[in-house]
Parts: sequence; structure tokens; C-alpha cells
Amino acid sequence: MAELKPISREAIGAALAKAERYRLLSEPGEAESICLDVLEADRANQDAAVMLILSITDQFAVDLRAVQRATEVWSRLADPYLRAYYGGIICERKAKAQLQHGTLGSTRAAIAALKEALACYGRAEPLRPAGNDDVLLRWNACVRLLGRHPDVAPEEDTRQLLMLE
Repeated sequence: MAELKPISREAIGAALAKAERYRLLSEPGEAESICLDVLEADRANQDAAVMLILSITDQFAVDLRAVQRATEVWSRLADPYLRAYYGGIICERKAKAQLQHGTLGSTRAAIAALKEALACYGRAEPLRPAGNDDVLLRWNACVRLLGRHPDVAPEEDTRQLLMLE
């Protein structure tokens, strides 16, 4: 088996720019690989950790098991604002993936994940940097998404089960 080759610390900036381009090209696996290379060169690089979280969450729609990987990277974030904000991002993207899957109970699980995202964004709001309202934009997006999926009635899952029988 071939071994991984380390990148130089001087190449980190260009590598992160390339990872962002891969994300924009809907190639999150490529972006994830680059971020892992950057973190091997600089374990404390918070920009790489954030890009890695985003790259992994881009993959939730095809693999919800990736939530665990994103959460492991999230635990490395040092800044309390980043931890709260990206905790919300993980929950929000998990909810969207669950809604997209449309399996039995997924709407209820998605609503719970959206509520957890709102809790994270609520913790991030007072910590946000001046002039940065990203957390408010994410909050509003979650509230609107919840509005399109009113609380699931307790009978909904039972009713769906009966239709499948």
C-alpha cells in the first residue's frame, strides 16, 4: 500500500483555497482529503477544521454516518463561537439530509435536529463577532424550514406503519 505524502506548511493557504473550490464543484470528498492533509501539516489549523466540517456535512445527503466524523472534527474547534456555530451547522445539515431521505420517522428526527441547531445558534449569537450576522441568517433559515414542517403529530408514524402493512 502506498503511503500518504505530507504537504509543506507553506502550501497550506493554497491547499485550503483548492479545498474550497472542490466544495464549490460539489466534490466534498476531494475537499475532505485536502483538509486532512492540511491538518496533518498543522493540527491546530482552525480554518482547515472548519472547511473539513463543511466538506463532511456536504456528504450527509448520501451518508448520514458522516455525522460522527463531523462531530469528531467539531470537538477540535477551540473558539466558543465556532463550536456553537458549527455545532448548529452540523445539526441543520443533518436535519436537511433526514428530510431528503424521507424514511419512516425522518421528519420527526429532522425536527429534533433543527431544534438542536436553533439551540446551538442561540448559544453562538451573543458570541458572534461584530458585524457578523451569519448565525442570525442560519437561525432564520431553520425557523423557516421548521415552519414548512409543523410539529409532527404523535399518530403520524403509526399511521404510516399501518399504510405499509
